[in-house]
Order: sequence, then structure tokens, then C-alpha cells
Amino acid sequence: MSTTQIDRLRELLEPLAAGRGMDLEDVSVTPAGRRRVLRVVVDADGGVGLEACAELSRSVSAALDQADAMGGAPYTLEVTSPGAERALTEHRHYRRSVGRLLRLRLREGGELTARLTGVDDKGLDLSVPGEKGRGPTARRVAFEDVAAARVEVEFSRRPAADAGDESAKEA
Repeated sequence: MSTTQIDRLRELLEPLAAGRGMDLEDVSVTPAGRRRVLRVVVDADGGVGLEACAELSRSVSAALDQADAMGGAPYTLEVTSPGAERALTEHRHYRRSVGRLLRLRLREGGELTARLTGVDDKGLDLSVPGEKGRGPTARRVAFEDVAAARVEVEFSRRPAADAGDESAKEA
């Protein structure tokens, strides 16, 4: 699909997402056999639940039918939220990821894995895990020093409420 068509789809879909307090993160159309898949990715502060995706999907479907934005060829509509290991490209992505573990690729070279503790207009406040039993170290990284950033999936992290509870730690 041409960029112009994607731009038209974004113009049509952005107000629908915004009207529900969501940001339209991505719109893509990919071939899938005789059909096409229109994938609409949305996000919001606090995340986007399944019911919110379903409601938006119904509105998007109606708007697409009315505007004939996809033409006559069959397509499948997918409305979804970003994946767990999403790339962080916008300030709002970082803001929504405070408390999460990030993997940063730095412009000067090297990678850094650290917990995001804060974000402002200039950069990131991080807690870098200590090595060999040492405690974490605070570090500040300016946005201009970040080449790429991604949320890391954590399978064994305790809930924040248990973080200071020594009795909750596993032996």
C-alpha cells in the first residue's frame, strides 16, 4: 500500500482512537493470500485492554465501510496494542514505561540494560543493576545519546508492593 493510502487511513483512524483516549501508533497493510491484513496499533496511558480494542475495532470497521478506504478487495482488520518488547520511539513511550526494564543501544556504542525510574524532556533516569551482589546505581542518559531503546520482558519480577518486603523474598 502506498504511503498516500496509509496517510489517508491514518487521517480516518486517528480521530477514532483519540476519541477513546488512545494514540494511533501504527497502521500497516500487508498481503495475506487473496486478502490483505489491515493492522491498527493503538496505545494509551495505563495500556489498552481487550474490550477497548474490540470497541475501537467496531468503530474502525464502520468508518472503513462508510469511507470505502480499503477498496473492494477483501481484508482482515486487526486492532491491537503494542507488543511486550516494543521499541520506544516517542516521549510518551518512555513515560508509559517508567518502572520497566529497558535495553538501550547507545550512540557512542555499547548497550545498557536498566530500569527506567523517571523521564523528562531531556532524558532518562535509570537504575542500573549492580554486579556481584552490589546495589543498583543511578544513571542519567540524555535522549540524544540513545540510538535505540526497547522494553525487556521480565518473567520473574516481583510486584512493586513486595519490593521492600524481606519476607516475600524467595530463599
